[in-house]
Amino acid sequence: MRAVVQRVLSASVEVEGRVVSEIGPGLLVLVGVHESDTDADADYICRKVLNMRLFSNSKTGKAWDLSVKQSNFGVLLVSQFTLYGMLKGNKPDFHVAMPPQKAKPFYESLVEKFRKSYTSDAVKDGVFGAMMKVNLVNDGPVTMQLDSSVSRSGSSEVVEDGEQ
Repeated sequence: MRAVVQRVLSASVEVEGRVVSEIGPGLLVLVGVHESDTDADADYICRKVLNMRLFSNSKTGKAWDLSVKQSNFGVLLVSQFTLYGMLKGNKPDFHVAMPPQKAKPFYESLVEKFRKSYTSDAVKDGVFGAMMKVNLVNDGPVTMQLDSSVSRSGSSEVVEDGEQ
């Protein structure tokens, strides 16, 4: 599973001219699901996104100190199969992305995992499979990329406070 995480002042998703989800300060998370992803991949992405220290602590002035959960900010999840696109010549190929009929329930379970791990009302999402207009006001900008295959490959990763 791949996630592109952007720290935002605000973000929204529009489908057919109607805003379907929006958040104020928080994280916009574009999520691509690989054909081989499992619940362990979803667990990893959920845990990392909710615990990434991307926000400043206004009390101490420390940058990179607080997570989205500690800040009580919003999370907007948007499914984006094109994160697993690759070019064959000049044409995009998405064959390693999970097929839509399997990806939709998997993505929905990821959204539910975020809601159970955080505050249900703070987690929003787009419309799976729809043509969406994603609007955002970047904060920084700060953009991080996560790939759950890194956690499976056993590559070294900095561990802080017992989190992996």
